Amino acid sequence: MQPRPTGPSASDPVVDGLEVYIVGGAVRDDLLGLPAGDRDWVVVGASPEALAARGFTPVGGDFPVFLHPRTHEEYALARTERKSGRGYHGFVFHAGQDVTLEEDLQRRDLTVNAIARAPDGRLIDPLNGANDIAHRVLRHAGPAFVEDPVRLLRLARFAARFHDFSIAPETLALCHELVQAGEVDALVPERVWQEFAKGLITQHPQRMFAVLAQCGALPRVAPGLVWNPLVADALARAAACSLDLAQRYAVLCCRSGADLHAQLRVPTACRDLARLLPGLLAGLQPLLGADPDPAACLDVLEACDALRRPERCLQLLEIAACLDPAVDAAAWQQRLQAVRQIDAGAVARAAGGDPTRIRADLRAARIQALAKCPLAP
Repeated sequence: MQPRPTGPSASDPVVDGLEVYIVGGAVRDDLLGLPAGDRDWVVVGASPEALAARGFTPVGGDFPVFLHPRTHEEYALARTERKSGRGYHGFVFHAGQDVTLEEDLQRRDLTVNAIARAPDGRLIDPLNGANDIAHRVLRHAGPAFVEDPVRLLRLARFAARFHDFSIAPETLALCHELVQAGEVDALVPERVWQEFAKGLITQHPQRMFAVLAQCGALPRVAPGLVWNPLVADALARAAACSLDLAQRYAVLCCRSGADLHAQLRVPTACRDLARLLPGLLAGLQPLLGADPDPAACLDVLEACDALRRPERCLQLLEIAACLDPAVDAAAWQQRLQAVRQIDAGAVARAAGGDPTRIRADLRAARIQALAKCPLAP
């Protein structure tokens, strides 16, 4: 594929005179013919003061990153790094004006992410990342790969996103070394979840966990998560059904028997679906016949708080139908709608405000609605 000019406009006064390059994922995806996403830029030979004088807003923490005043794209000063401690925080960064573009690229995680493009479309590719893209290989950019445990998570996530890419054997060997050295143990839950979330939403999320299991990292980053072909198949089904992140996370936990909620500090929506899914699946199992008992149907709906949280119930039913084709999600949606149409206020008034009678009459009305519910074929 011929390089396409994707650099800044020569008429942009904000960057005019700066040595800037698009780097990383935008270049990689362009070479793969994928839709353009966010662009990241590297600025070579400039200082923080020079960028601030042009109106850039500093946003970086550990190293100088700036937002373009008009496009709000990220511009980072070219930098190098040196290992100074354990974990992914254990680095000292140097972003001096003497740092070259090649030095910046060499500190990146994978060769496919270590390619830059100049404003005229020319590629700067010191690590032959374009060749690895052409041959569909994920390969570490350099020996420093073993110093940062996040790179292992990113490799697994990229393996899920680019499922037709192989992983270089020497890169897998470094992954084993990283695990054995205990670097993975320094990962914080928030960072693990961030990569898990990105990997789960790919078309082949099962490969992320397979890679982590292959290099021995899975028990370290997700203790209790049992990985086997049944779990892999369930995740593949979830992706094929285009389930969302919370739904896929619930599938992972349910099929693997893992409770990752607290240790990874997952969002509430993910945690709730994972908590409710096993009960829903168990409740649906005896009701898969042609004429399920209306009272049992109501029990299932109430157990997952369907009357108060109908949207969440529908998400759970989508998961159930994805995992078991015998579950008719559309029919259950009709049942839920029939139950919700019962006027609880009218029932309460007819019961004279007696709480015991209200509960009994309301349940009876809902069961009757379910019995009469006309299910579309």
